Amino acid sequence: MTGTPPPPPPTDGPYGGNQPPYGGNQPQQPLRPEDEKLWATLIHVGGIFYFLPSLIGYLLLRDRGPFIREHTRVALNFQLTMLIASFIGGLLSIVGIGLLIVGAVWVVNIVFSIIAALAANRGEYYRYPLSIEFIKA
Repeated sequence: MTGTPPPPPPTDGPYGGNQPPYGGNQPQQPLRPEDEKLWATLIHVGGIFYFLPSLIGYLLLRDRGPFIREHTRVALNFQLTMLIASFIGGLLSIVGIGLLIVGAVWVVNIVFSIIAALAANRGEYYRYPLSIEFIKA
């Protein structure tokens, strides 16, 4: 025991290395109504490219307001239903009827995505027909 105090703890550096990043863990602000309509419209139009735009939109925007939450949820449910129908059509293409099913799914997906996008743009809620509800409200 020499009587010298222990060395001071290491510092965070000149820039405060242990501070949380700017904006971390802050709740997201709700979208304005016109922005909700725009994003809901884009999510439905993105359904032409199957489920990825709907999934990304649901994960990023579901907490930004009730209108966008409902539209991203129903769009994702419909796109997952269309994905399953396409997969079944692909399996049945061995028999020959599957190509008709895949084509019909493609047309139904485009038509209902456009109808839903128009409804979202008018500020209306839309429920896809033939949709399995994987994600509950």
